[in-house]
Amino acid sequence: MPIARSRFLTIAVAVFVGLGLAWWAATGLGLVKAIFLPSPGSVAMQIAKLAADGTLWLDLKASMYRISIGFLIASALSIPIGVLIGSFRSWEAAIEPLVDFIRYMPVVAFVPLSILWAGTGDSQKFLIIFIGTFFQQVLMIMDNVKRVPADFIGLGRTLGLPDRKILTRIVVPSALPGIWDTLRISLGWAWTWLVLAELVAATSGLGYRITVSQRYFQTNTIIGYILLLGLLGLITDQVMKALEKVLFKQEGRSQ
Repeated sequence: MPIARSRFLTIAVAVFVGLGLAWWAATGLGLVKAIFLPSPGSVAMQIAKLAADGTLWLDLKASMYRISIGFLIASALSIPIGVLIGSFRSWEAAIEPLVDFIRYMPVVAFVPLSILWAGTGDSQKFLIIFIGTFFQQVLMIMDNVKRVPADFIGLGRTLGLPDRKILTRIVVPSALPGIWDTLRISLGWAWTWLVLAELVAATSGLGYRITVSQRYFQTNTIIGYILLLGLLGLITDQVMKALEKVLFKQEGRSQ
């Protein structure tokens, strides 16, 4: 049942405020030791300290660069492949079983191999993000294309359009809103794989800082960076939703 946007925002904000108050109460009353869960004030002070000395910005810059490049490479390849296997059975027979097979392989198992293949630089981070997102994207985009109504394609054939024009003028435009949703969802996964890539053989980044902080029991830094990752994911998700409303007004899609 739909509700007003103001009510939606009020409920969403209330949930965050409620969780924040519960956290503050649990640490303030001494129900949880600081080594396990530091207070909100301690986390805020530590993040402010890291921001002041430039550490936070260096980590953020490194992670944003890696996820941007890795995600763009995966998306640039998955979109045309997903469209092809969703449109032509011969392409689906050649590619879909292989992609379906690889996507069940755990990404974490590729971390040591990715270091052997690509070293410990940014290329290895790109590779992990690619492996974690590309294969899922391909199959989801294939499903987006298959949901295009058959009547649309039939109309194109009735008008005598060749397959290439049916694909570019009917199938792809009709599937674009669904493809955009796929990119938005898979961007959330990309953040997870970014952190995984930076947990091993990295010298900068949000995931790297979490690993270093773990060694020295700096729980306030760990919690702060985890919250920052959640905030970054939420921001990118909301930006994608906002762009969807602008790009696909004619679809009448609601969030």
